[in-house]
Amino acid sequence: MTLWCTPVERPFHSTIRVPGSKSIANRALICAALSEGRSTLKNLPEGDDTSAMLSGLHALGIEVTRSGSTATVSRNTALQSRAIHAELAGTTSRFLTALAATAGSSISIDGHERLRQRPIGPLLNALRSLGAQIIDHDGGLPVSVHGPLHGGAVTIDATTSSQFISALMMIGPVLPEGLHITLQGSPISQPYVNLTASVMELFGVTADISQGSIHIAPQEYSASSITIEPDASSASYPLAIAAATGSTVTIEDFGSSSLQGDKQIIDILRTMNADIDCTPHSTTLTSNGNDLKGIDIDMSDISDLVPTVAALACFAVRPTRIRGVGFIRNKESDRIGDLSAELSKFGAHVVEHKDGLTISPVELMGATVDTHDDHRLAMAFSIIGACVPGTAITNPEVTSKSWPSYWEDLNEMILVS
Repeated sequence: MTLWCTPVERPFHSTIRVPGSKSIANRALICAALSEGRSTLKNLPEGDDTSAMLSGLHALGIEVTRSGSTATVSRNTALQSRAIHAELAGTTSRFLTALAATAGSSISIDGHERLRQRPIGPLLNALRSLGAQIIDHDGGLPVSVHGPLHGGAVTIDATTSSQFISALMMIGPVLPEGLHITLQGSPISQPYVNLTASVMELFGVTADISQGSIHIAPQEYSASSITIEPDASSASYPLAIAAATGSTVTIEDFGSSSLQGDKQIIDILRTMNADIDCTPHSTTLTSNGNDLKGIDIDMSDISDLVPTVAALACFAVRPTRIRGVGFIRNKESDRIGDLSAELSKFGAHVVEHKDGLTISPVELMGATVDTHDDHRLAMAFSIIGACVPGTAITNPEVTSKSWPSYWEDLNEMILVS
């Protein structure tokens, strides 16, 4: 399928509701599955990643009931020995691998080919050191995991993926000896580690995070009722489109009180010369008629925002340098190489670096670009499409991973003047 983007013909003034955070949702689902009692999660996103997590928990014998955007989760028996298919969901595969290791039975986890290509060796090695028996394929999926774990001390490479650290953190409280995690190297995406601790607290357990280590004592999770806040990464796309087209947009229920590190998109857009009014529970970007400025930024803690910033940088008046994100080559796509190649099709001047990109503004032309099965690339290209006639995106349906109704919601947003 190919989608032809609709350019913004005149500035719009819109309010938009962004789906719930899949990062918070998947952490909350794991915590709920480890809790005694019945938990209720509201504003659960409808994306593929959340669906994969729900299916995985159900396969393990967790009672999961969903009605619209609300799900109830309760665990009444030991985890079942089943096969789990995580589709393309990296977070799901990693979190469920750790959860499976707490069981006293053999559980297998697999996914589609692209997910199989994403390495999880550091997580598997950490689980092995805690007592798990694991059969893997070259450090990736499919894997077969057999616990239980005893807990104790473990060391993990912190420079590859924060998801490995988060996966260990969430099972730490239920291990007989708790968990003391020593982090090797400078951690990437530290805000996601902090987010994991915040979600754990919503279910009654705590993690002591210090420089280079995390300590988690044996504790009992408590069932909880929570509302999932809007996804900060997803909020970046309508905000960027408004900034690029001289428009105004309000994101409901997303503001300074957000738990997510990617709320830094607000500060990034301000630095690029957009006017933003941010309250604890809403964010409004208003065009000020000024040109966007290029920036020099280390995005190692907020790497999911790289496609957004790179696309918006094409419309700034001076170059933008994105640093510190060499590890995103192993995301859903190669988010450095693939992003560079596709932006270049528009005529953008992009220089690829080992750790990121430099984008120098030039006049763009219409082009047909590929999403590389990556929802964030697809939505980033919509920023270009809002400004450049003749923009077509192949396989746009990949946005179903995090925002299934994205294209419909986008069209509704830009048509309000």
